[in-house]
Amino acid sequence: MQFTSEQRLDDGVLEREFTLGEIPGTLWTPESAAPVPLILMAHNNGLSRRQSRLVARARHSAAYGYAVATIDAAGCGDRPRSAADEQARADLRRAMQAGEPVDELFGSFIGPLVKKAVPEWQTTLHALLSLPEIGGPVGYSGWMAVGIRLAVVEPRIAAAGFFAGGYVPRAQREEARQVTVPLLLLLQWDDEGNPRQRALDLFDAFGTKEKTLHANMGGHTGTPWFEVDDGNRFFGRHLK
Repeated sequence: MQFTSEQRLDDGVLEREFTLGEIPGTLWTPESAAPVPLILMAHNNGLSRRQSRLVARARHSAAYGYAVATIDAAGCGDRPRSAADEQARADLRRAMQAGEPVDELFGSFIGPLVKKAVPEWQTTLHALLSLPEIGGPVGYSGWMAVGIRLAVVEPRIAAAGFFAGGYVPRAQREEARQVTVPLLLLLQWDDEGNPRQRALDLFDAFGTKEKTLHANMGGHTGTPWFEVDDGNRFFGRHLK
């Protein structure tokens, strides 16, 4: 892991850009004399790690006392996209706008992204835990499709917070039954891009005995800011 830039922000949080092979990422750490727990914060498919809502969440959680890290997975943010990926995105958008069935399209597109992203998150996690300022345990927050797979295959994940989406590939919907860590799911009741009932069915499918669903009125990007505070308290119960 090579740090390429750093700056101390107004709230005392240290923000550092890093590269790990081909993986670009950002790490936020609080001022602390002791090693702090870590939250991996994953953005949804295609978005940059510099997306303003993600950065705001990360800084808030870091100021709360966590190390927070995010990366641009393959095809996201600063990483190049293939022509096939661009065509798959276009086909998926067209089908969703037309109200056509999208399960097969979604699975064939998102499935390979998940397969590529999870090993990169594991590589990043291993490097982060070698830093003296980061201890553990480890939480995960964000994109559900990646988070389900990571929670199943990565024993260092102790708790997870997901943004509940109805469109999750069939493979990850089946894997949800194997997830046993504590979960917090955020559901936007009127999310135009994620069918509500499918999201509720997926919540039922998770195998963990400790799972909480927070549902709020509004569309996809309308998650209330107080959910960030609630998420920090959730991770506080399981990571501190």
